[in-house]
Formats: sequence, structure tokens, C-alpha cells
Amino acid sequence: MAEADQKRGVTLSGVWREARDIMWAYRRRLALGSVIMIVNRLAGLVLPGSSKYLLDDVILKGQQDLLLPLAALVGAATLVQAVTSFALSQVLGITAQRAITEMRKKVQAHVERLPVRFFDSTKTGVLISRIMTDAEGIRNLVGTGLVRLIGGLVTAAIALGVLFWLNWQLTVLTITVLGVFGGAMALAFRKLRPIFRERGKINAEVTGRLSESLSGIRVVKAYVAERSERLVFARGVHRLFRNIAKTITAISVVVAFTTVVIGAIGVMMIMVGGHAIIAGTMTLGQFVMYVFFTGLVAFPLIEIAEIGTQISEAFAGLDRIREIRRTATEDDEDQGKVGITQVDGEIEFDDVTFAYVPGAPVLRGISFRASPGSTTALVGSSGSGKSTLISLVMAFNRPDQGRILIDGRDLAALRLHDYRSFLGVVMQDNFLFDGTIAENISFARPHATRDEIVAVAKVAHAHGFIEEFDDGYDSVVGERGVKLSGGQRQRISIARAVLADPRILILDEATSSLDSESESLIQDGLRSLRHGRTTFVIAHRLSTIRSADQILVLEHGEIVERGTHAKLMALNGRYRQLHDMQHQIEVDLFLNPGEDPTAVADEADVVLPRSGARSPRDL
Repeated sequence: MAEADQKRGVTLSGVWREARDIMWAYRRRLALGSVIMIVNRLAGLVLPGSSKYLLDDVILKGQQDLLLPLAALVGAATLVQAVTSFALSQVLGITAQRAITEMRKKVQAHVERLPVRFFDSTKTGVLISRIMTDAEGIRNLVGTGLVRLIGGLVTAAIALGVLFWLNWQLTVLTITVLGVFGGAMALAFRKLRPIFRERGKINAEVTGRLSESLSGIRVVKAYVAERSERLVFARGVHRLFRNIAKTITAISVVVAFTTVVIGAIGVMMIMVGGHAIIAGTMTLGQFVMYVFFTGLVAFPLIEIAEIGTQISEAFAGLDRIREIRRTATEDDEDQGKVGITQVDGEIEFDDVTFAYVPGAPVLRGISFRASPGSTTALVGSSGSGKSTLISLVMAFNRPDQGRILIDGRDLAALRLHDYRSFLGVVMQDNFLFDGTIAENISFARPHATRDEIVAVAKVAHAHGFIEEFDDGYDSVVGERGVKLSGGQRQRISIARAVLADPRILILDEATSSLDSESESLIQDGLRSLRHGRTTFVIAHRLSTIRSADQILVLEHGEIVERGTHAKLMALNGRYRQLHDMQHQIEVDLFLNPGEDPTAVADEADVVLPRSGARSPRDL
């Protein structure tokens, strides 16, 4: 328990440093805002302060010549309050929004540079919540919240001085009650902070699941899973509801306690003040003024209850942001590493072993060399380690043992940003952004000309279908390219890779979404794309990798065979087995078009993809 408390203390200390840095960055605006706020609050003292003179001098003593000056003074003070209120919204309101914007930019930039392994274990919705929602709390640090707190304390201090002047005995009793109230408030804020922190966590989880559900709506509908998704979401929002209900209850207790305190002060004023008026030690005007100024002391305390809760929520948000920003980025890992300006494309795996989970290696003792400009094809059953090997080439993961050499230099010693600028990727699940076709093709080179975009689209055999759209290259593809077919998305991705002009090219089942005719056309484009580039190909259709310079056959994370297509066929080993199995199924389906493909696959001791298990196309 002590360890947990110590951990919370360290976290609070760190969050306070973060908040202090933010406030220091906007210190000039905060100082100006504080001055404006103090002027605003001082002007607010004129009306209650004039009550004594209105009652005692104008009404009771009949000094009517004071009426006009008092009215003019109150009117001028009211005008000052209106002007300073407007100035505060401009000085601090806009400053707060600027601070929120800058924080969002910083957190987004940090998140973008986090290692891929971080995204594998963190939901997208959580990260969106950190970037967009948690940054909102800054408003209460550099906006009007903190300055209102300062202004309220200044007003309370001045009002307290006036109260001592009017009746020090009654003021001592009032301060005693307010002291108890202040202690209770401090305790309440300490209890509320972890609740607000938990709210942010729950909100992020619910948002993340909702984002996944909406992104995968086609899968949800295909499997009639609307009810299960509805139940998952309902459980999440009910957790959020319970958390919010808890905070509402806590805040209600604070407000109720505030009401009791104000009532207690009122009772004391009636008793003590009434006796003072009767005894002649206090005039009626002084008593009314005392009531007004007691309100000026109590009102800031009510503000403290409101603003303190907001600042607690801001601290909770900063705490969550701080967690993200303390996570080491790839830039942090790149410090001290060698920058590169050129890559020839020679890649060598030297006895590489890798495991996602310690003790369960996915790759074991992988060694091979890919010469500059060569094509290396990866073949094997599902789960054999092909995609993991590719992720190591792209430096998404690091070897647990062994080395990966790029042009003879250890990849671990090179800057990732520099290295990846020489990579081009066409993945099996091609991701397109919700923009135009031209914007997606030019993603790696945003300033590419339209002629360059059209040229690479022709290489990828995408120009024809693009021109059929009403808006051509300016057609919007929708989220994840939903308005395009799988084959069209794949050709856009190939065009994107062609335009990037990489030295190292990754083709992960680049033609899987194409029909035979389109695939034949694309192969010409891919041959042009592969020319002069070191290429890695994962192919389930073995017929597409006949021209590869070397084929690596992986099984259970190890290379069991290697060589060209002709050599591997001559070996009469695993590659030949996979090739013949796939060829036989294709022949059977061609000769028996009415036969159930699953039954044909069963005879070959495999299962087709639609059944969810292994198939030759997955090999």
C-alpha cells in the first residue's frame, strides 16, 4: 500500500512539473489575464461597498448630494467589469485554445514516432482519446480557470480585510467555519482525482471499441453480430455512467456542504450582527455591507469547488498524456545512431532469432543474403514466419539474437527514419486514406506532379479504371478505400509504391485481390517496379514467383529449402510438394467446375481459405 501511495506521489509530482511548464510557457498571457481579472474583481467591490453609504449617509442622514456620485461610481465600475470580462475571453480563452492545439500536435507527433510494437498492444481509440480529449484539460490551467481562482482569492482577501474592519469578532467565527470548509475541499479534490483519471481510461476503451466496431461494420453485419457489439458497447458506457455518477455524487456532496457552510455563516451574522446593531456598535449600513462582503468571501470558495474539480480533471488528463510522452520513441532509440543518405540494397540475415513472446521463437537461426537488385520470394505454410521476417526487414521489430545487415552495416546501428525512406511496401491488406486517388498515390511524395501520378498509375494498370470515374484522379475513395474494389485498391497501392521509387521493395501478396487477367497485367508492372530494386515477395500463388532469384521455403520459423524455382523443383522436397498440391487443386477445379472446392481440397489433405484453415494458396 505504501508503495502504491509512493507511486501516486511521484506521478502527482511529475504532473505538477508538466502543468508548471505549460503555465510558464504562457506566463505573459497569464500575467496579463491575472491583472485584468484583478481589475474586474476590484470593480466588483464597488457595488457592495457603496451599500453602507447609501443606507447610512443618503437614506438615514439625508445626504442626497451623494446619490449621483454613488450611482456614477457604480455605473463606471459596471462598465469596467463588462470591458474586462470581454478582454479576459480574448486574452485567456484564445490562449487556452492555442495551448490545447499545441499539446495535441506534440502528443500526435510523439505517438506517430512510437515503435510498432506499442501500437500492437494499444487500442487506437485510447490513443485518439489521449490526443483529443485529455488535452482539453489544459484550458483550466492557461484559460480562465486558474486566473478565476487567483481573482477569487484576491477578492476574498480584500473582502476579509473589510470584514475585520467592520466586525472582527464575527469575522473570526466566519474564518473558523471557512477553514473547516477549506480542509474538506482539499480532501474532496484528492479523492476526486483518481476517479477522473479512471473516467479517461474508460472513455478511451469505449471509444476504441466503438471505432473498431464501426470500421469493421461489414464483418459485424456479415456475421450478424450487431447484438453482441451492442452488448459490448452497453457494458462500456454503463461503466462510464457509474464513474460519472460517482463524480456527480461527490461534487453534489461538496456543493451541499458549501450550502451548509454558507447557511452557518448566515446564522452567525443574524445572531452576532443583530446583537451588534441593537447594542449600537454596528450601523444598519455596516451590517448590510458586511453581508455583501461575506458573500464576496464565500463566493470564491464556491468557485474553488468548481474550478478545483476542473483542475483535478486537467491534472488527470495531463497524467495520462505524460504516460504516453514518457514512452520512448523511435527517435529516442535513434539517438547516437548512424545516419545514411544512400542504400544499395544488399540485405543479409545473420543467424536471426525472434520471438513475440519470450520462450516461443517465431524465427530460428535465419541466415540468407539478398544481393542488390535481386528478388527473394518467401514461401511456406500459414504461421511459418514469412510476415515476421518481412517485419524485421522493415525494422518494425528487432531480432532477439543475430544481426540484420544493410550494405554490410548492422541495421540496429542505423537511424530508422533514414533507412525507411528507402523502403516501399505493397501489403496484402492495402490501406488507403479517405482522400482522392491522386492523394493516395502521392502519399510518399505529396508534391508529385499530376503527370508523374498518371505515369505510375499506368505502370500499375490503374489508369484505365481511374479515368472511368466522373472525377478521375480527384475521386474520393472513402475511409480505407471503401469505394474501390479490392483489386482497384491493390493497383492504387502498387502505383503508390512505384512513385515512392524505393531501393528496397516489399510485396506481401501484392496480387491477391486481382483476377487472373488483371494479375497478368500487373505482373508486367511489378517486373518494371522490381527492376534494380532489392525485392521481397510473399506469394501464395507459386506461379507468380518463378522468376525470383532465390526462393526461401519456411516451416516452423526455419528455412528448410532455398534456391531458384528450377532447383527447388528438382530437389523434389517441400517446395515441390506445395507446388504440385496447388497445381492439382487448380486442375481439379478447372476440370470439375461443378464440384465442391472444399471436397477437392479435402482429398488433397488441405482446406481452402473460406473454411478458415490452411490451403495451398496460404503456403
